[in-house]
Order: sequence, then C-alpha cells, then structure tokens
Amino acid sequence: MTGDPRYPLGPMPTPQTLTPVERVEALGQLFALPADLFEAVQGLNDGQLGTPYREGGWTVRQVVHHVAESHMNAFIRLKLALTEDNPTIKPYEEDRWATLPDHELVPDVSLNLLDALHSRLGMLFASLEPGGPDWTRPWTHPAQGRTYTVDTLLAMYAWHGRHHTAQITALRERNGW
Repeated sequence: MTGDPRYPLGPMPTPQTLTPVERVEALGQLFALPADLFEAVQGLNDGQLGTPYREGGWTVRQVVHHVAESHMNAFIRLKLALTEDNPTIKPYEEDRWATLPDHELVPDVSLNLLDALHSRLGMLFASLEPGGPDWTRPWTHPAQGRTYTVDTLLAMYAWHGRHHTAQITALRERNGW
C-alpha cells in the first residue's frame, strides 16, 4: 500500500506480456473481485456509501458503479482484441459517467452485474491457450496513443479491481468502519 489514497497499490501495470504464472495470478484476482468488492462495502450505511474515498474523490457508491462500468468496457475490449486486427477501442469519460443518475443506485445493482460479468470475462480469459498467440493480440487506446495486448488487458483489470477495493477498505480503516 502506498501513502497516496488515489493509488493505494501504486500505478496501474501495463506489461506487454505476462508469464504463465502471472496470468494465473491475475486471473485469480479477476475471479475474486466480485466477492472482494462485495465484502469491502458490506454493512456500510447510506451515509458511508455517500462518503468520498478521499477529498475530491468519488463516493464509495460511485466507485462500485465505476468498477462495473470499467469492467464492462474491458469485456468489450477483450472481445474486440480477440476478433479484430488491432482494434482501436472507444475511450469514455469516466468522471462524467460518475455524475449520471444511475450512480445513485444501491451498489448491489453493480455488484450483481460485476458477478455475472466476471463469470464471462474470467471464462473468456481462462479459455485462451496458455502459450497461445491470443495473449499477444494487439489493441490500441487512442487517448493514450499506445498499443497494448490481451496480456496487458488482463494485468490492467486485475489491478483495477484490487485498486478500487483498496480505496474503499483504506477509507473504512481510516474512519474506523
């Protein structure tokens, strides 16, 4: 854990390739996310869910909805990378999405979505041949001006879920919840 509440796990990794062991570890983290995030918000009341995880940051509720939205994008990005030649993905304005009315829904809506989504996302990653060429299939993020791989996608989203879960658990620790 770092001292920066924005990045409790440090910066997002963007490796172009993962070892077989790193893939297994990242896939385990991906499968564990729905339960881990559920546990992180379990028992929080409405006021606590409406508390920003840091000054100027999103509320706990917004963080949960963001994770589901971001991982829906990951699922689409993975499908594009596996079925098209170096697709350019569509970025989105996550800060603006977080201000839309659906971010006021109870977190269970996104937690249930995340549970189903990760069944599919995890299964799709797990179905790839361990040493096969699909792991190196490229995709491009136009806003970042970089080309990544399927391996990168797995590493990024395994980290992303743990990152946001850690933001919530750190807030709970600081506030004695």
